Amino acid sequence: MIPKSLGRTEDLRETQEELLLAQARTRDEAAVRELIRRLNPRLFRVARGVLDSDAEAEEVLQEAYLIAFTRLGEFRGEARFSTWVTRIVLNAAMMRRRRTRPTEEYDTVAEDRMDGGQVLTFPGGGTEGPEAALGRSQLRRLIEAAVGELPPELRLVFLLRESEGMSVLAIARDLALNPITVKTRLYRARRLLRATLEARLRGGFETAFPFDGARCTGMAERVVAALKENGDLP
Repeated sequence: MIPKSLGRTEDLRETQEELLLAQARTRDEAAVRELIRRLNPRLFRVARGVLDSDAEAEEVLQEAYLIAFTRLGEFRGEARFSTWVTRIVLNAAMMRRRRTRPTEEYDTVAEDRMDGGQVLTFPGGGTEGPEAALGRSQLRRLIEAAVGELPPELRLVFLLRESEGMSVLAIARDLALNPITVKTRLYRARRLLRATLEARLRGGFETAFPFDGARCTGMAERVVAALKENGDLP
């Protein structure tokens, strides 16, 4: 059962998204920038979940934004705007991966038996030892390296669940997957990561593949500039 407070927060976000979208339809630059700022973290992780480098993911994200904001007239509101853009990003990322790896089959995860719903358990909560003094940036690189080694179909759902905090149903909705498939992939991703990370990490996956600060601002600048050049923004 979803707590009422979380439900209200989600409702508020959806309302704010709808208001910003209405303004973006009138070619309001500030609304476009704010939508990009809000969507950047999740959408970058979607792209990075499929692709093997930050550079590829960033290129795909910019491409997807341009597609979305130049085709707002095609968005009918049958799903949330964020869901619609997520699918554009996912399609663009998968097309990029297929071009560079034409013999690779993306969707190959079988719905094998899941036992116990095991989760990763991270040590912590007490005084940090010498190994934990590596610092947050080094920890993030360690996490990213481990997650980056996951097969893309597992990495994608893992990032959306652990980094974005999305529910299984929300991930299934945005990726057009069966919820059982999402659960299976999460289980397999956790199982693969558990042995190598459990004894070493002193934190969580919220630090993995961030997209904020100058990178977030730069994405908005590039998308807005391209939209203006195409005549889609005044």
